Amino acid sequence: MIELFYARTPNARKILLFMEEVGLEYRIRSIDIGRGEQFTDGYRQISPYSKVPAIIDLDGPRGKPFPVFESGAILLYLAEKTGQLLSEEPGLRYETIQWVFWQTSNQGPLLGQATHFMTHAPRRGIEIEYAKDRYLREAERIYAVLDRRLDGRDFLVGDAYSIADIANWPWIRPAKGQGITISDYPNVARWSAMMSSRPSAQVKPAEDRFAPEDGKYDEEQWKVLFQASPKEGST
Repeated sequence: MIELFYARTPNARKILLFMEEVGLEYRIRSIDIGRGEQFTDGYRQISPYSKVPAIIDLDGPRGKPFPVFESGAILLYLAEKTGQLLSEEPGLRYETIQWVFWQTSNQGPLLGQATHFMTHAPRRGIEIEYAKDRYLREAERIYAVLDRRLDGRDFLVGDAYSIADIANWPWIRPAKGQGITISDYPNVARWSAMMSSRPSAQVKPAEDRFAPEDGKYDEEQWKVLFQASPKEGST
């Protein structure tokens, strides 16, 4: 049994996708990140940087509960635990790992900044043209990298769905909010549509207590998500 500490974010969606794909038994532990539940001392013991997702494998190494934080590390842990969605062939294995690391160090952080400055900040009357221009250009670069990679391919690595696809796809879903017209990147659009059609992508946990679908945060949520320091948010 895996306990998944979850909120409706691209990074948490990765772990949900993996567990649904492989049929792993799990239980959702909803974290309302808009109300600061990620800053509690108890959660910090599991996720030191106070981010979702995190998991506790109740049947971890030596049969003891084992916490894992950081979405890329969780994907690797679960892939190795289950023996699924990560090839054992060394070349394909490390090709997959490279695309997971690329996602966590480049795609996710930069597209997150693009979303913030292109969509969230303007909704608060905050317009920073330098930031919008910088992160839009980074977003365009990221989509171009993926589009080249997916030229003539169904999946990011080899001929099979893997944790590389799982890691990258959730950050493509909010393309419009990043200032991106996905049809400008036909290979990405084709791949994203294929990913969206998988049964695992249809799952929406009832336990989700985060922000409304339109992403319009109220005053408290805005402060907690974008202004609170860890000290301010702790309880």
